[in-house]
Amino acid sequence: MREVFQQELAEVQDRLVELAELVAESIDKATRAFHQSEVSLAEEVIASDNFIDQRTVALDELAITILARQQPVARDLRIVVSALRISASLERMGDMSTHIAQLARYRFPDKVVPKSLRSTFAEMGQLDVEIARKLVELLRTEDAQLAEEIRNDDDKVDALHLVVFDKVLGETWKGEAVDTVDATLASRYHERFADHAVSIAKKVQYLVTGDWDPEKSAN
Repeated sequence: MREVFQQELAEVQDRLVELAELVAESIDKATRAFHQSEVSLAEEVIASDNFIDQRTVALDELAITILARQQPVARDLRIVVSALRISASLERMGDMSTHIAQLARYRFPDKVVPKSLRSTFAEMGQLDVEIARKLVELLRTEDAQLAEEIRNDDDKVDALHLVVFDKVLGETWKGEAVDTVDATLASRYHERFADHAVSIAKKVQYLVTGDWDPEKSAN
């Protein structure tokens, strides 16, 4: 019975990694669609969101079944409960990728943001992709160093998010109203994507240590 239970817990982790891989692929395609105005990539991201949602539901159903049948305690309970919370954050990250892709599709064949902001968004997008890839490895290995790297990368995304707001609110901004809206939304989507990754990193740290630091749980 214990062996079956451990196999089920391993399956939960495997499914979390699979879900994170889907999200990493999604944000990679979304940022490329955003920067290169590739509508076909944008359509792929939008279409894949439903599959991410389905895999999230399947993972949640497995976790709930384990809770009901096995009634885990201590670390085993933390694994299952954390999986439910992590899957929700991964699903939201997939949503952020989709929103970025939708902006690219709406503005095709034009670029989403003016030239003056493209380098900022390129850097922000690359950071999101790196964060997503690190998140896959974090869920696979539970390496605490990766959790810290994700936090640091999120700080960089936050700084770039402020750069965008300073630009669109500045006196030298010459964009139209639609440019202001698009830049503001796009920046928010990139920033929230990274925030959800940090939320997951905190939950993995809790899973490993059993300690929850309220000073680090703002997201």
